[in-house]
Amino acid sequence: MADLRQTRKKLRLVIGVLVLVNVLALVVVFTPLGGGSKARQAEMNQLNQERKARATAPWRGLDKKIPVAQQQIENFYHDRLATEESAISTDLGRIASETGVKMSAEKYSAKDQPIDGLQKIEIAADLSGDYLQLVRFVNALERNKLFFIVDDVELGSQESGVVKLQIKVETYLRTA
Repeated sequence: MADLRQTRKKLRLVIGVLVLVNVLALVVVFTPLGGGSKARQAEMNQLNQERKARATAPWRGLDKKIPVAQQQIENFYHDRLATEESAISTDLGRIASETGVKMSAEKYSAKDQPIDGLQKIEIAADLSGDYLQLVRFVNALERNKLFFIVDDVELGSQESGVVKLQIKVETYLRTA
């Protein structure tokens, strides 16, 4: 019997707390403390306007951004892409000689590109030199004015301080 009385006391206490929470919620909703329905509606409208403004922000001034982007693309093509394969070969040779790397077994292969006016050139070459020279070569290749993408680097053998490396690079050729 004592358990039943304690359970009833606990149950009454829980019900009392829930009633108190409900009364407090009603006070907040229906008094100026909660801001009223007009204030909530105004806040909702403001939040919707801010969301729409953030969503449309990237599209603002698009008519001005497109010609700028086209000019940047043309500048990139003109400054960073060669018009002749010999320019690519010359640049690679210059970088190799500046860094002290010996290049051999160069293989060039041309692939058609879905972008009009561009032709993809894949280059595979064997390099040899000490480790620091090879690092400088790859670094210079990535920083070169002509656009080169280093696709693959495979470390070969090492003989008396000379490291052999196979590298695959791609670049693009401007076509008329």
